[in-house]
Amino acid sequence: PVHVPVAPAVKPAKPRVLPPTKSKPAPVEPEPLWHVILLNDEEHTYEYVIEMLNAIFSLDVDKAYKMAKEVDENGRVLVAPCHKELAELRQEQIHEYGPDPRIPGSKGSMRAEIEPAA
Repeated sequence: PVHVPVAPAVKPAKPRVLPPTKSKPAPVEPEPLWHVILLNDEEHTYEYVIEMLNAIFSLDVDKAYKMAKEVDENGRVLVAPCHKELAELRQEQIHEYGPDPRIPGSKGSMRAEIEPAA
């Protein structure tokens, strides 16, 4: 008989595992909120405000009507709290929405401002 040498059994290598970390990752701070404020004027109808708020902020008719009434009575209304980049986008969308076709003298969009939510 032919003798075939047998290789000694090889133990599989232990998997390398990173030691557990002792420190927890730093908590992620939420971005500070900003308010999008719609400003009143006399060149836009309630219908325009309701349509615009629905188109830009996806507000239902009842909520948009309440905001249209508030901006008419108080000169301004808080439309949305959000992070700064989104607030800037929403302000730009309001400014670009265009004139109210129901009012012949409507020269352009409504105005909005953003401010930090103190």
